Amino acid sequence: MSFVKSDLIKELSNNYPNFLKKDLIKLFDIMVYEIKESLKRGERVELRDVFTIEPRTQKARISRNPKTNEKVNTPEKKTILFKTSKEWSKIINEKK
Repeated sequence: MSFVKSDLIKELSNNYPNFLKKDLIKLFDIMVYEIKESLKRGERVELRDVFTIEPRTQKARISRNPKTNEKVNTPEKKTILFKTSKEWSKIINEKK
């Protein structure tokens, strides 16, 4: 199941009716912006008991094109490691 931003905002507004919808949108945008900026700076983002997001750097390497078997230089690049907490993993993997 995937969520769209509008669905998340709708769910939040249903759960917290005392907040204005435009304030929830602004709060969500600020959260996403701050997470993105801290990852750009190379910092780890952690929401305790929920998840962690950590930037990783993949080293430059020589890979090959599977179609032509030609060697290709792959430059260094940054990737993101997303890890859920043990409690969330347990909840997700529970049998119903």
